[in-house]
Amino acid sequence: MAANIEPLLTIEDLDACPDDGNRYELIGGELFVSRAPRVEHQLIIHNILKALLPYLDDTQVGTVISGSGVMFGEHDAVIPDLAFVIRERWSEIVRDGKFTSAPDLLVEVLSAGADNQRRDRIIKRQLYAKYKVQEYWIVDPERRSLEVYRQNGPSLDLAVTLTDDDIITSPLLPVFELKVSLLFNYPLTA
Repeated sequence: MAANIEPLLTIEDLDACPDDGNRYELIGGELFVSRAPRVEHQLIIHNILKALLPYLDDTQVGTVISGSGVMFGEHDAVIPDLAFVIRERWSEIVRDGKFTSAPDLLVEVLSAGADNQRRDRIIKRQLYAKYKVQEYWIVDPERRSLEVYRQNGPSLDLAVTLTDDDIITSPLLPVFELKVSLLFNYPLTA
């Protein structure tokens, strides 16, 4: 008896998804759906941007974008929380207002739930490695930590896990420094 194999979904199928406030992503032709992020999730992104934007204005090393889709191929399209591109590569990877190949650095803030965490820690990390993303940050609000993964041949390997007073640095962002505890500074929620 032959197995019933479902056809792979494409970006065209993804474009047909409803505009209902959910996030629809396509990885290996499989559809992943997640709800809109919680406030703390967005505050972490805000805190990263608050540190990165003045640095990028001063250094002009590249550009950071939040919540923009990245289309790696016909069966792979995701929405990372943040995407950073080195200035010299911008015209190479942005076409018709869309990311059409790998940004240099991608950031995901973990949302609650085993499925969400599995998607960001395993499935997306494998996807990002496949398409040669140079660096991948996973921010874990529950553990108040940041994991830095760096390209190592065919994989993105854990380089360091940072917490509390540790300082975030990156070879992609010369002289940039940010204390990890500042990611979790939610002044209005106290």
